[in-house]
Amino acid sequence: MLSSIPSHYYVIGSTIMAILMGGFVMIIRMRASKKPTNEKKIIIPPIAMSSGALMFLFEQFRVPAMQILEAAAVGMLFSTILIATSKFEVKGRDIYLKRSKAFVFILFGLLIFRVVAKMILSSSIDVGELAGMFWILAFAMLLPWRIAMLIQFKRVKKTIPKLH
Repeated sequence: MLSSIPSHYYVIGSTIMAILMGGFVMIIRMRASKKPTNEKKIIIPPIAMSSGALMFLFEQFRVPAMQILEAAAVGMLFSTILIATSKFEVKGRDIYLKRSKAFVFILFGLLIFRVVAKMILSSSIDVGELAGMFWILAFAMLLPWRIAMLIQFKRVKKTIPKLH
């Protein structure tokens, strides 16, 4: 049944979803900077996203080894930008993620890159395989970023004096 749907509809649908999800992430991130953060808020996103790896149980989403390496390398490269722009600050006894003016532009840039890359690659790579590659890219970007955030958070947390 799904195989009767032309692949360009999948590309259009997934692009619209990527744009909506990107907008959702920007809203969540802006709100998050108004509330104190903690270890749980930092580590939950990659844990939750890891469930997406279940897609690889299905043949159409499997990615050849070389494309796994390429997608992971691009994701890790992009994570360095996110790591560089994610800083914490102490307000009172709470730790907040500093709002970065560059972050919104970085997210827009990543979103534009994803949409353009999907449009270009969809003509030569199967839509399911492409979905797998973009999941790998996103996870390879999210995981190092969140690990770096957790390390930085713990360093900042050590600077806060304990209550006696």
